[in-house]
Amino acid sequence: MKAVQVSRFGEPGVLVPADLPDPTPGPGRLAIDVTHAAVGLIDVYIRQGLFRDAAGLPQPPYVPGLEVAGTVRALGEGVTGFAVGEQVVALPAGGTGGYASVYISDQARTVSTEGHDIDPALAVAVVPNAIMAHAALTGAIRMSAGDSVLVHGALGAFAAAFPGIARQLGASRVVGTVRTERMGAASATRLPYDTVVDSALLPDALDGEKFDIIVDPVGGLVRTQSLDLLAPSGRLLLVGNASGDWDHRIDSNRIWQSNATVTGFNAGAYMPAHPEAVRPAAEAALKAVADGLAGTEIEIHSLADAATAHERLESHAANGRIVLTP
Repeated sequence: MKAVQVSRFGEPGVLVPADLPDPTPGPGRLAIDVTHAAVGLIDVYIRQGLFRDAAGLPQPPYVPGLEVAGTVRALGEGVTGFAVGEQVVALPAGGTGGYASVYISDQARTVSTEGHDIDPALAVAVVPNAIMAHAALTGAIRMSAGDSVLVHGALGAFAAAFPGIARQLGASRVVGTVRTERMGAASATRLPYDTVVDSALLPDALDGEKFDIIVDPVGGLVRTQSLDLLAPSGRLLLVGNASGDWDHRIDSNRIWQSNATVTGFNAGAYMPAHPEAVRPAAEAALKAVADGLAGTEIEIHSLADAATAHERLESHAANGRIVLTP
């Protein structure tokens, strides 16, 4: 199979093409002929070596990539509910294997898109993240109908999944924030935000508005500011650190004094521990796409151009979600 490997931890140039043996699925697993593979910041962080000492994460040489779309190629022993040729998307599992023409996925982390008339590029760009957003809002943070929601980094890959799912769950208001240079793109977004404001102008840009739930994939200063933007007994959901500020800390006394809740959501750990969340989340994600609530921009590159895709993501130059095609 065609693939891209990380030859060593380092800059985007460590992503190199490779010809590897076609993998075969073991029990409970299935092989997917990949048509599209998503590129995420976690791919960048692992490639850079930020998590080189973390248990369970890959060591070079490895094939990166968490999410793919394609068609079922072969079924492993005991796999039921899928057929060869069926259109599917695969959820994150271990951070490896996606940048290839064939991918092995656990049955429990594979979702059929057959019959939903979803373009596979949109499916891989949106459906896995929408599944995780649903799990985060319903399980990790326990959103209720009528809650107001603020989403930082509003056009980012994972963040873009939250407004549509929040709308499905009955949010009373959904507001986004973006960096100054993304305000032009925000004005044209099809994502269901009530409004999007410049994060550089916080808190003034919100004119005193407070939120029941704040979704933060950014970190750094934005995370500190979020404590001032929470309504009484509000909930701050941490889902990433796109700022790259790994030394940032928030004041636990402020959390205590304001009765705030701060919850982390790491899909790679949460979803395997809560397999019961996948089915309802998948149904919600597919409905969100069908209802037009997930209209994120998609930027497509060839698999051989994975290094360029990483460069664009790393420099915040990407227009929406980046997807690779073998």
